[in-house]
Amino acid sequence: MRLSATRRHFFAWTQGLLALCASGGRTGGELKVDYYDKLGVTKIINAAGTYTALTASIMPPSVQAAVAEAAKHPVRLAELQKAAGEYLAKRLQCEAALVTAGAASGLTLATAACITRGQADAIESIPVDLRGLKNEVIVQKAHRNDYDHALLNCGIRFVEVKTLADYQKAFNAQTAMAHFFNAAEAGSISREDWVRVAHSHQVPCLNDAAADVPPISNLWNYTKMGFDLVTFSGGKGMRGPQNAGLLLGRKDLIEAAKANAMPISATIGRGMKVAKEEIVGMVAAVDWFLSQTDEGMAAEFTARANRIGDYLKSVPGLQSRIAIPPVANRIPHLVLTYDQARVKITPTAVANELRHGSPCIELNPATGQRNSHGVTGDEDAIVVGVWMLRPGEEMIVAQKLHEVLTNAI
Repeated sequence: MRLSATRRHFFAWTQGLLALCASGGRTGGELKVDYYDKLGVTKIINAAGTYTALTASIMPPSVQAAVAEAAKHPVRLAELQKAAGEYLAKRLQCEAALVTAGAASGLTLATAACITRGQADAIESIPVDLRGLKNEVIVQKAHRNDYDHALLNCGIRFVEVKTLADYQKAFNAQTAMAHFFNAAEAGSISREDWVRVAHSHQVPCLNDAAADVPPISNLWNYTKMGFDLVTFSGGKGMRGPQNAGLLLGRKDLIEAAKANAMPISATIGRGMKVAKEEIVGMVAAVDWFLSQTDEGMAAEFTARANRIGDYLKSVPGLQSRIAIPPVANRIPHLVLTYDQARVKITPTAVANELRHGSPCIELNPATGQRNSHGVTGDEDAIVVGVWMLRPGEEMIVAQKLHEVLTNAI
């Protein structure tokens, strides 16, 4: 009887295997295809960070599952955005929330909201015709950056200020908004003063905090500080879909932002489409992120960095330390320096060798750069961003770094 049962089990197993082979790898009636392989796209090990050019973060399993489930069912988009916004506002302790097509989209919609304030004619006329509309945005000169285009798309004109006295004098009848770049490394006017002065002139203020979580509490710190609108990227520290983001703040301004957004056709935000999958994915990402702790994440990232540093101890003159940027990407990074008189390769050349090796590894772009966005400021350093590594990848990075460095001795 045992022999018969064993044979039945064996034949059932082999028949199942043959059926799987005959289906070409189908499971549950679906054919699983690796489209990166099919398209000839190189997969990378991300030892850099949540950079857009590197497709930002990998969504956690719970977020991936939420996105996949959302893809199965059509819904009314306006109903989904409303429900998602109400849920997120409660979780993030603000009046209202809107899922946007990334942080840059949030900047555009926030600016449009402050210019139009929900006026139908104004919504249809910007950015070409701004007659009768406020179109000036005050900004600290030190806060100007490449993302200014997201605001300029609305047809605004920037008014630059340097000092608090300049700022107080800059308001006039054309001032639509005061804009603050949260991760700016310079500028003499504090967040608190920025909000206080803007509100004394009854002007709303926007904070671009795109890459500024963790800490987790930043998701409500700035709205509670008084910023009327705050935008975050969804595909960075929160590990949501890359093309999703959050715009948080005053209910009337969030409603005005929605009036400038898709699916309404005659709006500046029509092309900034957020699909049902991204909206649900962003909600799931917030749920996941709020289930984490700053201490737990920091401990894991520090442990990864230390494992790499320990593996490289035999490299002549190598020193390793942990660096944490003050605002944007505020998580532990590994900074490596070594004796370049004995190890005859520059950090930039190391990054290039890893980029063109197998597997392909991308180091943090601060490697070999003096302007390193708060990570190190040392052009003779290798910087490893450990937080987007998958389990075990830190040792692959360590081994490849060891190989490249010791080959240069």
